[in-house]
Amino acid sequence: MATAPTTALIGLGAMPAPPRAHAAVTISSGMTDVQPARQQAEPPTIPAKPQPELVEASYYGDEFAGRPTANGETFDPNLLTAAHRTLPFGSLVEVSDEFSGRSVIVRINDRGPFHGDRAIDLSEAAAEKIGLADAGTGRVSLNVVRMA
Repeated sequence: MATAPTTALIGLGAMPAPPRAHAAVTISSGMTDVQPARQQAEPPTIPAKPQPELVEASYYGDEFAGRPTANGETFDPNLLTAAHRTLPFGSLVEVSDEFSGRSVIVRINDRGPFHGDRAIDLSEAAAEKIGLADAGTGRVSLNVVRMA
């Protein structure tokens, strides 16, 4: 007596369709055949980590201490903060000095700089950490660690 083919998972009894991760077993006329599992869709591609941006940096210090920043905080030159024209407030950015090789992570809490081709204004504390305070300006690479 012939029976209709049934698809089942080994040890689980009759199932309407096999899950993708398991091998399917077809039972027909008393014969058991093992078929490979269906191909899963390709996993989504993960975008490459953006390359750090090389820009001109400066710093601002005591002359702005106590003044409000663009996000409403009071500027403190002793904190590791920075001003950037477009990055969202609260973003964390690794700033690496091209000359010294030292780096610091700053939090964006202000807008600027609005002088020449500078792309970021560091607090005095951040500038001192990477060796930029003596020169006043310098080439740095920016790498966004966390976008707010």
